[in-house]
Amino acid sequence: MSEPDLARNLETLDGYLARFRDTGIRNRIAGADRDGGGGVFQTTSPVDESLICDVARSDAGDVDAAARAAAAAFPAWRDMPATERRRILIDVAEAIEARAEEIALCECWDTGQTLRFMSKAALRGAENFRYFAGQVTSARDGQNLPSPTLVNITTRTPIGPVGVITPWNTPFMLSTWKIAPALAAGCTVVHKPAEASPLTARLLVEIAEEAGLPPGVLNVVNGYGEDAGRALTEHPAIKAIAFVGESRTGSLITKQGADTLKRVHLELGGKNPVIVFDDADLERALDAVIFMIYSINGERCTSSSRLLVQDTIKEDFEARLVERVNNIKVGHPLDPATEVGPLVTREHFDKVTGYFDIARADGATIAAGGGRMGEEGFFVKPTLFTDATNDMRCAREEIFGPVLTSIPFGTEEEALRIANDTDYGLTGYVWTNDLTRALRVTDRLEAGMIWVNSENVRHLPTPFGGVKASGMGRDGGDWSFEFYMEQKHIGFATGAHKIMRLGAG
Repeated sequence: MSEPDLARNLETLDGYLARFRDTGIRNRIAGADRDGGGGVFQTTSPVDESLICDVARSDAGDVDAAARAAAAAFPAWRDMPATERRRILIDVAEAIEARAEEIALCECWDTGQTLRFMSKAALRGAENFRYFAGQVTSARDGQNLPSPTLVNITTRTPIGPVGVITPWNTPFMLSTWKIAPALAAGCTVVHKPAEASPLTARLLVEIAEEAGLPPGVLNVVNGYGEDAGRALTEHPAIKAIAFVGESRTGSLITKQGADTLKRVHLELGGKNPVIVFDDADLERALDAVIFMIYSINGERCTSSSRLLVQDTIKEDFEARLVERVNNIKVGHPLDPATEVGPLVTREHFDKVTGYFDIARADGATIAAGGGRMGEEGFFVKPTLFTDATNDMRCAREEIFGPVLTSIPFGTEEEALRIANDTDYGLTGYVWTNDLTRALRVTDRLEAGMIWVNSENVRHLPTPFGGVKASGMGRDGGDWSFEFYMEQKHIGFATGAHKIMRLGAG
């Protein structure tokens, strides 16, 4: 443990949290703080279960006020010159960078994510704002589609006030990922962060308003999905819902928004395969396999939670995997040396650790980990299941923790069959030095995103999203604007073309 660094980070964090202990986290609606109609709930740290602060618990009345504020702010924000909106979003990006340390430390304490990864959360959030700020001036551009009698042009207009519902795993980055393109498109936003991670959502709205975002353009309502979340998805003033979370909740959101014909974008779960063929660069493949399941505490939708390893290399690859997994540093999230921190809540801790007995009962071997770390907090040993088959629950259900299931295969055809035998289809990872094999496998792999000889490397202009139970819609580049904007067609006659005359005798 890096004792001086940890002590310094804890002292700095205490200064950042002092005001929340005094005032709690309130809703932010139309540029003003507001108590929750449902009273308060408490947010605690997964490190030691200590209280962080009280949080406003929103009810339908709070959501209605926020939706009305977003609707009232929408015309002016929509009609603001693009260059001015771009300047504001750039100012937001710069303000995020200026408070990067505060964002990172608060996020680590609130969620259990490690400083090793969250130190970059603010920078990625700023990158999201800066990238979409660069797209503002062209976001409404359309096409010229001439026909024999018309000049047909298209344009895009912002859809209106939108709801953004974000998860607890990397909340700040994922919030900016949704909110930045919505604002760039000209929409106003009502944001409901996950109840387990409200701290950095509060920081984001403060930062945005201080950077010049007009009141009511971004509103934050805290609370639970069954109260605030449902009220948001059902509110008639909200024209679209962008959601990141589990598949079951995504299904509920689709149903709740149906009566108001709400557009939905769903970024949901995954049980993603990483396929390692025996001709791969095995050292790099090993690094990528470990990184994509044990980083971010395994709490990431794109994690490669199923390892499909060719039987000719299985024994050696798994032996090396066990050695590395047992060497992963689990500890305090504010210690820069820590690689895996505590899981976010007791409920989630119980879910993840419950799979240890499930895997044993199904016949899998726990080759590494399989227990908790210490007696305080929600720390779990990085875990590896071997001797698994794809019909076991540990291979089919999204565990969403630092748990990897290894499944052997013999042939390319078998690898594809196992990989696609899942309800999910978010990502896939393929390791091979055979180009033609890579082309065949990626063509048949049922996933919205696939990386070959690489971990997940996000490039903002590319589409991000899944198929099957992993969601619908795409984030990134122009795909984000397709969700937050409406297409409009306008046809101009180029002459007096013949119009059919009815009732003229």
